Amino acid sequence: ATYHKKSRDKFKIREIPGIKAVENAIGRATEMAKPVLFTPGWGGDIQRPTTIASMNFLSLIAEKTAQYDCKLIYPTHDPVIMAVAQEVVKESYAKIGFPDRYREDDISYVSSSQFGYAAAVDGILSRKKPASVFLLGTFEAESLILAETGNSINAIQIAGTDSTIQLSFFIVACDYTLIGEELFAASGYLSGDKAILASVRAQDILKVLIAAFILVAVIWSSIALFNDSLNNDWWQF
Repeated sequence: ATYHKKSRDKFKIREIPGIKAVENAIGRATEMAKPVLFTPGWGGDIQRPTTIASMNFLSLIAEKTAQYDCKLIYPTHDPVIMAVAQEVVKESYAKIGFPDRYREDDISYVSSSQFGYAAAVDGILSRKKPASVFLLGTFEAESLILAETGNSINAIQIAGTDSTIQLSFFIVACDYTLIGEELFAASGYLSGDKAILASVRAQDILKVLIAAFILVAVIWSSIALFNDSLNNDWWQF
């Protein structure tokens, strides 16, 4: 990762459709004069990795909505997450050069109750009818409720979480789904941050090496099982 970060050579990382669709989703909302809704789910607090990853994603989406003058709505279940999100969005609007377009009331705390939160977000979806919905963070039983409501208003939905149980619902009900670590890599893809991209590249290389080692070990042990002349027994358990 350090080598790739310091290297001046450009390297490619496989593209993820859900990340490529972000700008199109925001552009669609702008053309339709409708807002964008982003929510991090009910299951996490500010210390969870998925919540932190969603904040990185939120920063980049806020820059795009500020640039296109598109309203960004952010309902959450946690007052601390709300405060952090307000600062993230405010800084993003200032960074892109449009601090006057920031509206603090659009980032709100709705309820700490799981289904109270789900009902509140569903109400916002039904009333505001956003053209694009981002469900990125830690989700539990409310995931399908939110995704189905977003689908019913014909919104483009980009979802992502590390919960294997909730991923199945997102895959069925949403247009694009970031699976597991794709959510954590999203900020690197969107921002082009070389440190994050180098880390992702290093992880991918390590996975290939581990897979190759396992394959070689399986082949070696299979040959040894049928060849009594081999004296190496390191593969035996």
